[in-house]
Amino acid sequence: MAYKVTLISGDGIGPEVSMATKKCLEATGVVFDWEEVLAGSAAIEKYGTPLPENVLKSVRKNKVAIKGPIITPIGKGFRSVNVALRQKLNLFACLRPAKSIPGIVSAYSDIDLVIVRENTEDLYAGIEFERGQPNTRKLILTLEKLQEKKISHDAAISIKPISPAASRRIVKFAFEYALSNNRKKVTAVHKANIMKFTDGLFLETAQRVAKEYEGRVKFDDCIVDNLAMQLVKNPQKFDVLVLPNLYGDIISDLCAGLIGGLGVAAGANIGKNIALFEPVHGSAPKYAGLNKVNPTAMILSGVLMLKHLGEFEAARRLEAAVIAVIKEGIYVTYDLKKIRDDASAVGTQEMADAICKRLR
Repeated sequence: MAYKVTLISGDGIGPEVSMATKKCLEATGVVFDWEEVLAGSAAIEKYGTPLPENVLKSVRKNKVAIKGPIITPIGKGFRSVNVALRQKLNLFACLRPAKSIPGIVSAYSDIDLVIVRENTEDLYAGIEFERGQPNTRKLILTLEKLQEKKISHDAAISIKPISPAASRRIVKFAFEYALSNNRKKVTAVHKANIMKFTDGLFLETAQRVAKEYEGRVKFDDCIVDNLAMQLVKNPQKFDVLVLPNLYGDIISDLCAGLIGGLGVAAGANIGKNIALFEPVHGSAPKYAGLNKVNPTAMILSGVLMLKHLGEFEAARRLEAAVIAVIKEGIYVTYDLKKIRDDASAVGTQEMADAICKRLR
């Protein structure tokens, strides 16, 4: 049986790491029927929008998608396609494992964390008001009438919604993931000491959900700034972290740093019936077309996709092949060499070929 999967190559280095990942996934022996669609900069050129409707239609139909990185302009231009995909497809859970790989230079060698990030609410919900606009001035005046604090009338405003339903959904996802993957503890991350009504609601909801899993999965909570320090000092004390959207984005990058960087950080965005898999790193346009970048993050995202499809043995074999190639340290890209200007470094496709050979 062939799995029908939507493939979104992405921007910048996206097509290169997508090609490498496609090659490795097919080398496992699992059969795929790829439906390739455009999103991001290439889609603007062809369709006049970074997220054409045919992309959403394809993912909704196939239920499974894998994508390369897509550029997000800073401060101007179109809003994040990544965020739009998660919101429009209701991919409420972002799953980002962070596990040490032998052979990767890092300050730590025994990291094994899972970050579960809520995807639909918080400051990333995209409810913003531009400074100086009439609606923004109206909102500021309204807010000043509702509470005592003054707001500068030339301020921009972002709204942070946190709901019981979305909080319960993501915390239950974290506990169910812990149970099905033999994890021991879930930690709810928040700033409820300051944001008592939004983060306070998230924490209160997490505490209620945790009672449903008493005796099966341990639970605790941690203030986000303290967590950042503790992850650097003693990351082994944590297991599964569940966080609101913004904190989840920041902490998942911190955890990627613990295992060697975004180049080895895989990701998945999961909803009720749809799952989209993607690397955590960006599109790195300056490296586009150079066959130079590390494909590990997207290949490991493919490992997560295989697990989602129930192809556990293929997932195990592909992950083992990636680890073996990195540990050997011969057929790896420049960033995985002990010395970055090592002339023996190989390109993106050559590293993928070495991984494929391990699968045969």
